[in-house]
Amino acid sequence: MLDVRRLVLLRELSIRGTVAAVAEAMNLTPSAVSQQLGVLEREAGVQLLRKAGRRLQLTPQADVLVGAAGDVLDVLERAQSTVESTLTSVQGRIRVAVFQSAALALMPTALRTMALEHPDVRVEMVQHEPETALNETWARDFDMVIAEQYPAHAAPRFPGLDQRDLTTDAVRLALPPADTSLVPLTDDDPAVALVDAAEMPWVMEPRGAASRHFAEQTCRRAGFEPDVRYETADLQAQIRLIESGNAVGLMPDLVWAGRSTRCRLLELPEPARRTIFTAQRLSSADSPVTSAFRAALVRAAEQH
Repeated sequence: MLDVRRLVLLRELSIRGTVAAVAEAMNLTPSAVSQQLGVLEREAGVQLLRKAGRRLQLTPQADVLVGAAGDVLDVLERAQSTVESTLTSVQGRIRVAVFQSAALALMPTALRTMALEHPDVRVEMVQHEPETALNETWARDFDMVIAEQYPAHAAPRFPGLDQRDLTTDAVRLALPPADTSLVPLTDDDPAVALVDAAEMPWVMEPRGAASRHFAEQTCRRAGFEPDVRYETADLQAQIRLIESGNAVGLMPDLVWAGRSTRCRLLELPEPARRTIFTAQRLSSADSPVTSAFRAALVRAAEQH
């Protein structure tokens, strides 16, 4: 009979691409991973791996076993959820990936709710870019991801992930206070203000981020190419640059939760809303822990 742990290593190799990456993810040495994959190949009685340059390539037979490994993990996860549902209290661990504005606005309230109502649940949070986090939730590095989706920029879909909308927020043009701007920006007409902002340096997230794609497309539809002089994934740093008069940017409303700002916020000429959603594996959909945590997130979102 094939060993489940070795099947998992083969699946990890199909996801991560190299033995070294599998070893790091599984807290093993590369030689131990290679040895276990060799044993699995002997157990299966067929070639599972072949060299392609410096990398290992999975054979069609290996792909069959990778699919089977995923099925086995789904069965085990559903079994764990069933066991948890027989307990008299919600208990266990949930590992969550979250992007920055959700970490600032939603997580404190959700964590407080969990601590008060489900003290036997351990919630672990890691800040992560949404698109990467979705892939890693599918790969089982996380139990749930809180992600975002901008208009005309759909988040990637992964088989076996249950995606549910949590809330939406408006995306607005954030201008410096009139007395600090390097360029006079006083018109409150959204269309005029956006075009006038073409004369200012812009701050945006690095290339590849959904917010960056949305912001650039918004500017281009208004007839100009933004002068993106500052790039940072830290929204708090973006806010400081705008409030100090050094830049303009597009900001979703959730970043203002629990704080005031001197920024002037204007609706875009084409009003836009960002969608914030959760995603988890279908095989854990009935887990009391994930259900309780998502309910806490829904309540936190309703407050904002």
